[in-house]
Amino acid sequence: MKRINFIKKLEYSPEPRKLKRVWVTFGILAAIGLIVNSCIEPFSPPEVSNPGTYLVVDGFLNVNGDTSTILLSHTQATADDKAVEMESGAYIAVDAENGETYAFHDMGNGSYKLPASAFNQDVKYRLRIKRLNGKEYESDFVVVSKTPPIDSITYRVAASRNAMLIYVNTHDANNATRFYRWNFDETYEYRMPYYSSLTRDIPNQTIIPRQDNINVCWRTLQSRDIKLGSTIKLSQDIIRDLPINVVNIATNKLYFGYSILVRQYGLSREAFEYWTDLAKTTQGTGSLFDPQPSQVTGNIHNKADVKELVFGYFSAAQEQTKRVFIRERLGEYPRCSAPDTLNYKEALEGGGVLLYYYQGMPKSGYLSTSESCADCRSQGGTTTKPSFWDQ
Repeated sequence: MKRINFIKKLEYSPEPRKLKRVWVTFGILAAIGLIVNSCIEPFSPPEVSNPGTYLVVDGFLNVNGDTSTILLSHTQATADDKAVEMESGAYIAVDAENGETYAFHDMGNGSYKLPASAFNQDVKYRLRIKRLNGKEYESDFVVVSKTPPIDSITYRVAASRNAMLIYVNTHDANNATRFYRWNFDETYEYRMPYYSSLTRDIPNQTIIPRQDNINVCWRTLQSRDIKLGSTIKLSQDIIRDLPINVVNIATNKLYFGYSILVRQYGLSREAFEYWTDLAKTTQGTGSLFDPQPSQVTGNIHNKADVKELVFGYFSAAQEQTKRVFIRERLGEYPRCSAPDTLNYKEALEGGGVLLYYYQGMPKSGYLSTSESCADCRSQGGTTTKPSFWDQ
């Protein structure tokens, strides 16, 4: 009876109209959801999945008495995971507005270098390129951007992020720079959990003492993000505590020793706008709300065809550098599982890294482990200590 009465109440009360409206509303929302989902299906237009191949020019004229480097490469599809195709065999030169010409040397693999020279910093310069296919390119003439020295590189731990934050500080007392760009090289020492004192002499089929130390390595990584700063809206040309790098403590980069070399460049307004657009295109395309990819070209053009796309911006600037060391011993000593114990035949024919001969209980034998636990070179570093490391 209770069940029958309940059903009757639903049939005759005014509530069913509300329920009907609720179900209609739900149906509309569900339909909208299906439409939205259909709108965000992956789509690769032919312009993105099958782009043309265009020249990419990366580099600048360093007028501060150090080597200048220009890299030539080609564009590729966004979904292409192959290595970037570099271009060698070109002729590259820098022309001064007063008629002087400085030729770069082809170093191979798309790298061209110009040795340090005494440049007149009061004249304009342009870049000229002639490729093997005969195409010729040149940049606009650009003024030399003056760069003030770096005042300091500071750092502090952000406990909430479990990271070390590194900052740059600079200023121009003449209020003339206003636009800045930075990049850096970070170098860190790291060690393996196990020390290898033995190695295999394959030609003589024997095990011998290891002569090289593969327990300690140093690795240098270059910055990947575009770091920019501007004081154009400030009354004074001062950059204070601008974040330049974040080092995750969990990576153990800070445990044995860490150094960062920061490079600073003054920019013209046009160069700053180019790098700003490039940063928006390459570093902020993770969602619909980020800046969307756009065509970012620079000041380099094909002499015979102004419509040909060329990517890159040539500039001339003073380079200012500053290096700091951080020896905070943050992180933890690396660990690995226990090594294997092998007999002589197993040790000689095995593929692991030999550590040393162990004599004891429960059994004696040669201790062996993986490269990732005993050979620091397996993690991309080198056993050669950098010349600046003990400074």
